[in-house]
Amino acid sequence: MASLEDLKNVLRETLEQKGVLGKVKAQIRAEIFTALDADNAGRPAIPQENVLINEMIREYLEYNKYYNTLSVMVTESGQPVDPPFDRNYIERKLQISSNQPTKNGQQVPLLYEIVNGLEPNTNQK
Repeated sequence: MASLEDLKNVLRETLEQKGVLGKVKAQIRAEIFTALDADNAGRPAIPQENVLINEMIREYLEYNKYYNTLSVMVTESGQPVDPPFDRNYIERKLQISSNQPTKNGQQVPLLYEIVNGLEPNTNQK
């Protein structure tokens, strides 16, 4: 007969393989940040630069389906749940034109545009 410890290990491995354990951990983290944030109701507004950067990170996380990470980032950063502006605004603000084609009907995140536009550093080995 399997011990209680063996049963716990099998259950943990099964939940990890199905992706459930990571999701539950992320939800718990998000709820902790939400509870802690309730005490900081009077905190200052997020600087515009941070909102812009967070929106590019949001786009990247959504594109790659990192929803658990996204929920924690939005909660912890104080970023609005609904995007405060659209991609065209970010492109204009950063003077970036989107050259990447869509993938499965979804535009490639602007962070990919920025990274693809970087010149390779020839000083590194």
